Amino acid sequence: MKFSNILIGILNFVTLIMSIPILVLGVWVTKNYHSECDTWAAKFVISLSVFQLVVSLTGFIGACCRVSWFLRFYLIAMLLPIILVFSFTIFAFVVTNKGAGETLPNKGYKEYRLGGYSNWLQNRINNNNNWNTIKSCFQSQQLCSNFYYQFANDAVDKF
Repeated sequence: MKFSNILIGILNFVTLIMSIPILVLGVWVTKNYHSECDTWAAKFVISLSVFQLVVSLTGFIGACCRVSWFLRFYLIAMLLPIILVFSFTIFAFVVTNKGAGETLPNKGYKEYRLGGYSNWLQNRINNNNNWNTIKSCFQSQQLCSNFYYQFANDAVDKF
């Protein structure tokens, strides 16, 4: 067997083994947590781990058994996440590029305002359904109250 096939087989076996506990964790979160944010995140983790499990198994079988069409499928399947991550990165830069923040005089931080971001992001945040979902996620995780208790005694300059 060629060295490249051995290396692909080992890497895919490792990712195959790693996807199993991630899948179990996603199922466990779905069963034990019932907030909308936790359920959405768990479904995303489950789908991602199933995809990784199938792709790793395909790559492992293709490399070890020298099945060329499995390797072709594996290469195409690995190209899809690369394209998706690249596209999401470009999308995130386009949506948030204008919102770089304004420097405040004599302050060590910048002021961020919703008006500084793209119209698409502003419309998504200003939509009551979207905002209520975001707000419920903040409330279920108690982000605001935890933030307040953590920094309540700090002066503005320290903040």
